[in-house]
Amino acid sequence: MPGDTATHRPAAGRGPERGTERETAGKAEWGAGENAGGKAGRGSEGGAGRDAARRAEREFAEHRGLLHAVAYRVLGSVTEAEDVVQDAWLRWSHVDVTAVADTEGYLVRVATRLAIDRLRSARVRRESYVGPWLPEPMLTSPDVAENAVLADSVSTAVLLVLEALSPVERAVFVLSEVFGYSHAETAGFVGRGEVATRQIAHRARKAVEARRRRYDTDQATRRRVTERFLAACDGGDLNALMEVLAPDVTMTSDGGGLTGAPRKVVRTREHVARAIAVLSRRRPYGSRTRVLQVNGGPGIVVHSGRAPVLAITLHLLDGAVAAVHVVSNPEKLTGVTA
Repeated sequence: MPGDTATHRPAAGRGPERGTERETAGKAEWGAGENAGGKAGRGSEGGAGRDAARRAEREFAEHRGLLHAVAYRVLGSVTEAEDVVQDAWLRWSHVDVTAVADTEGYLVRVATRLAIDRLRSARVRRESYVGPWLPEPMLTSPDVAENAVLADSVSTAVLLVLEALSPVERAVFVLSEVFGYSHAETAGFVGRGEVATRQIAHRARKAVEARRRRYDTDQATRRRVTERFLAACDGGDLNALMEVLAPDVTMTSDGGGLTGAPRKVVRTREHVARAIAVLSRRRPYGSRTRVLQVNGGPGIVVHSGRAPVLAITLHLLDGAVAAVHVVSNPEKLTGVTA
């Protein structure tokens, strides 16, 4: 890929709307890793070299958030997405930027292929993962919550559904369905022909629709239920907790074998309520609990001192909690450090 150039042009009829989503995601989701894309190290080349280096830094900074947003949705990992952005910067810093016809197209292509490679390796490692695996939670801004497409695409529920796709299928789905790139553009990003990419997109869309549940999206309802859930946990009120849970609710906990998280999915209202009650009693002494914007909606983050120790996201059906996702693996909480 180094030395290649991309020729990205907005698809007819889709540019303005989808461009807004790309910009929103880029601005709202980039948090940690601000130093990725630092000095290019070209100062010794003289005035022309310094100008080229400044241009490279400026253009990369303009697209850095978009690259992170794409990589996170492909990988489901904050730390892996940050590594992709850093690797993309290292490649970009050695490119003659004056020869690149379209910066966004070039960088998205590089980041996408890096993310696909990383996802292949990550899935091999996950075969030996202890207990259930969940996407890494990430703090998001209200801008993401207000955009239904972005909020849905970054939710832990949808990211879990995307795990059923192959790495290329997942990348194609993210690029076309979330960020609105045309099949021709997406084909260039993933290195496939346009006809093949169209077929991959159709197959991925069909697979996602067959597996996904349409959870409630109203932010006010979600926040109200999340606050009731948290109040019941803080008060140790098992009955109040059961009132917000659906009869067939499930709780999936990801501790990676490093915490006391259940290593199997907990099912039914009674069992989930008891498991949550136990979890609440095990919170570190003096810990603080806050409702924050996590993965496109209200979530619960528990801090002990300055470090996050737990992140909870709730997924509602008809106003009741149908799925609870709990991440306590300390290696997966860097994205919720407030």
